[in-house]
Amino acid sequence: MAATPSAMMPLGTKAPEFELLEPLTGNWVTLDDVRGQHGTVVMFICNHCPYVIRLKETLSEFAAEYIAKGIGVVAISANDAEKHPDDGPEEIADDATNFDYPFNYLYDITQETAQAYNAVCTPDFFVFDSNDLCVYRGQFDSSRPGNDHPITGADIRAALDNLIAGTPISEDQTPSIGCNIKWKQ
Repeated sequence: MAATPSAMMPLGTKAPEFELLEPLTGNWVTLDDVRGQHGTVVMFICNHCPYVIRLKETLSEFAAEYIAKGIGVVAISANDAEKHPDDGPEEIADDATNFDYPFNYLYDITQETAQAYNAVCTPDFFVFDSNDLCVYRGQFDSSRPGNDHPITGADIRAALDNLIAGTPISEDQTPSIGCNIKWKQ
């Protein structure tokens, strides 16, 4: 299990547009479809990464809480499903159902969206304000497989709470750590 840090998109970057398949419904979903009143969380996850597996139940609860507060939430898997079949469209749909995700879980088959966001690991989190400008990128919290830190979402929650309240978000942000995105050759 390689520990890859996120690349940390520059703050103020405009959220790249996307139109991706949601395997659960067969619908095509865009950034406009998932945007929230106060902002949007775009997270890159997958099904098989141990860093993501330990967050799955918490991600569902976290997203439901913040969707109710006017934050849009979307998850995207960009892994090469030919080499990693656990991350294929059918498995994405199964995961969305099994964990009762309240957010769209999309598949980036071309990997162009992951490249546009400069996502490099799973999980990788990006928060955009109501103008689609990046205000946070980094870790969910300090918990990792093998450490005893509780899963709280403290880092991303602090950013979102400040975003909703209209107060400044600290620019001292810690990169996420996870498995590298499995790029096609």
